[in-house]
Amino acid sequence: MLNPVKKGPDSFYMRKALSLALKAKDPRPNPYVGAVVVKNNKIIATGFHKKTGAAHAEIVALNKAAGRVQGATLYITLEPCSHFGRTPPCTDKIIESGVKEVIVGMRDPNPLNNGKGINLLRRAGIKVKTGIRQTECRKMNKVFMKYTRQKMPYICVKAGQSLDGKIATRNFNSQWITGKPARDFSHKLRSNFDAIMVGVNTILKDNPRLSGTSKNIKIIADTKLKIPINSNIFIDGKIIIVTAKKITDNKAVKLIKKGAQVITVERKSGKVHLRQMMRELAALEISKILVEGGGELIGSLFDEKLVDYAMFFTAPKIIGGKNAVSSVSGKGVGGIDEVIKLNNIETKKIGEDLLIEGDVKFLPA
Repeated sequence: MLNPVKKGPDSFYMRKALSLALKAKDPRPNPYVGAVVVKNNKIIATGFHKKTGAAHAEIVALNKAAGRVQGATLYITLEPCSHFGRTPPCTDKIIESGVKEVIVGMRDPNPLNNGKGINLLRRAGIKVKTGIRQTECRKMNKVFMKYTRQKMPYICVKAGQSLDGKIATRNFNSQWITGKPARDFSHKLRSNFDAIMVGVNTILKDNPRLSGTSKNIKIIADTKLKIPINSNIFIDGKIIIVTAKKITDNKAVKLIKKGAQVITVERKSGKVHLRQMMRELAALEISKILVEGGGELIGSLFDEKLVDYAMFFTAPKIIGGKNAVSSVSGKGVGGIDEVIKLNNIETKKIGEDLLIEGDVKFLPA
């Protein structure tokens, strides 16, 4: 939800641009961007970026305002691009349009453009103001910021656990710890992500289908290619299996024939190299991943400081037992002063269960 309108026309019109940006259903891996053209204190045109490959927000707005742009002000949530990508540079169109001023919400985090678009506009004699509702613009595009700066996907981990942090009993029974309302809510989350990821142990123990939307890619971290050929995940959808075994391995060949894409990465501590895996996935334009388990994969991602957001659905149940499966395994921290914290925490009750979620905050290395 956007913050209340602050005093001043710049803040008001940028808020409108932010609202427009959020109309896009799925622009990933591109950012959410909205634009508003204002002349004589009136909005004469608006636009937003719909999806990758489509016209950028400012171009949509300027085209709508054709013939009326001279002397107008353009409000844009993200710095206009100055380089060729899937579309031509937006700065050229803005300069040609006759706009007298451009108000920018945030700089483009993409190193190819960062500050260059703003400088080009200023050199062309256009007045540029930056940083209007910058915090909201950055929050809206936190996935894009990580993806462009670090060449890594934005990672959200999700777990359904008991009150004592267990996701399965000592006999690996896990269905169902959380209630149906929480499971339904959790299932709908998948539509907000490019991909769903689990470790191979989740496949071996639960044999889930991992069905989401038609756009969801199913990713399995499987160091030794233990995944059975007849697993339910092969019923539908695109599947990527990340392993440390060679592609020429007989099992890998069978999986490829089954329709899966197999990616090989190095080993680290006897498992797939998680950071390398994420870079490989980002190279495939996968920018936002929902990790649904199991505890070992989630714990290892925390150990490697790769998690950006966490969602824990906690049921009012106690499983107990030192051999029961924890929602977060891995190595863990050595002292309380090293604990991983959540910021910007939100809580909500879903049926009988409680969802606690927030941005993951790691201590500096």
